[in-house]
Amino acid sequence: MARKISMAALSVVLAATLVQITYARTYTVGDSISWQIPNSNADFYDDWAENKDFMVGDVLVFNFTTGAHNVAEVTEVAYDACSTTDTIFTENNGPARITLKRTGEYYFICTFPAHCFGGQKLKVDVRNGASTTPGILGPPSSASSLVATLYLVSMSIALVLLC
Repeated sequence: MARKISMAALSVVLAATLVQITYARTYTVGDSISWQIPNSNADFYDDWAENKDFMVGDVLVFNFTTGAHNVAEVTEVAYDACSTTDTIFTENNGPARITLKRTGEYYFICTFPAHCFGGQKLKVDVRNGASTTPGILGPPSSASSLVATLYLVSMSIALVLLC
């Protein structure tokens, strides 16, 4: 009987660990600088992202004043050229919360005149995750589903072992 309880406890601990590992993080883009034209460093936002390990399900919060800035997802070509003519998605209301839903690179710019050229642009590399869903907005459904499934499986194992 003690062995069954120990196995059940181990299952619960494993489930809790997996939930913690797969939990999405929220990043405030630029930290205290927020989403604006950086004063003297045109690479400010890329430098900010460089030491972060972004995962599917993580949320980027772009803090900006509505009407003064926006955030748009663009292609790599548009990012490099600061082109605002063919955006994938634009959010005009701040703060904007964008959930990373797939692995790969994301490119964001402000489409207000000269803001991108002033350095208000960000490249994010999502290196790992379980989703391949295109697009970026919405809840981290793949990560949430994985967590829920792992929790249910480990609770089922714990119940079986207790009986």
